[in-house]
Amino acid sequence: MKRWLRFACVVLLVAGALALSEVRKARAPVDPRAVLHFIADTERELGRLPFGLTRLSDEEEIAIGNELAGYGARDFSGGQPQDAEVAAIVERVGRQIAIRAHRKLPYTFHYIPSLSFANAFALPGGHIFIGAGLIAMMDTEDQLAAVMGHEIAHADLYHCAERIQLEARLRKLHLGIVGALANLPLTIFQAGYSKTQELEADRVGTELAVRASYSPFGAVGLFEKFAALNRGESPRAGSPQAEVLRVARGTLTGYFRSHPAPDERIAQIQRLIAEHNWEQLTQERPLASRPALPPKPGL
Repeated sequence: MKRWLRFACVVLLVAGALALSEVRKARAPVDPRAVLHFIADTERELGRLPFGLTRLSDEEEIAIGNELAGYGARDFSGGQPQDAEVAAIVERVGRQIAIRAHRKLPYTFHYIPSLSFANAFALPGGHIFIGAGLIAMMDTEDQLAAVMGHEIAHADLYHCAERIQLEARLRKLHLGIVGALANLPLTIFQAGYSKTQELEADRVGTELAVRASYSPFGAVGLFEKFAALNRGESPRAGSPQAEVLRVARGTLTGYFRSHPAPDERIAQIQRLIAEHNWEQLTQERPLASRPALPPKPGL
């Protein structure tokens, strides 16, 4: 009986792929690869279906995120003084993008004043954290907007909420007990998401940034820096990238491992630019303030 059921499902999926190709008037006939892609996409959506059916309410997600963010603010402060100018830029750029998100969450932006933290991550309910080590590598506000848009998209697209639900299931925690969920380690959000979700966040985040009047080429420029570092190219001595690499090598290595290859991300953004006719949106604004770099060894 199970064999017949599986066979029937495959037949239905193939039929669906053929029907979909007719509706979309595909330029090429359906071949086995197209059918496999359709089945893979369907399986991925079916895999997310249980989360959608039992999705946390916004109120529950916000309560869990607030608890987690409280621990995060304490854990990452490290007693280091805040840079008010950089923190204000993070807040301003984040706000400009967040008001264009689909979900009207109470987005909150946290600047981590540590050059050893070259990363950014989102928590359920709209808490966005970004480290000084990542901002120090940037040249323009548009590059910052690309990162902020990406992290806001993770919350906007329910990626953070789904991560909570998955971890609760794996650890046998009750979704209704906020205190238990708030004890989840923040590393599960820093570790990145599936390749599909990361690329989705790139697309949606770039669209949000453009709607906030930022250039999509900010994302391209930042990913090009990532690509060079990922290839092992040494930044120019004395440059911000070289100093950050010296201080935050471990964090950057973790970032590259948990995200799609920079070249793939660049290619996707370039396709997005072509599809939306954004080729003229090349004007980027300089980053008004950056984190202070550490003194050079021996000085």
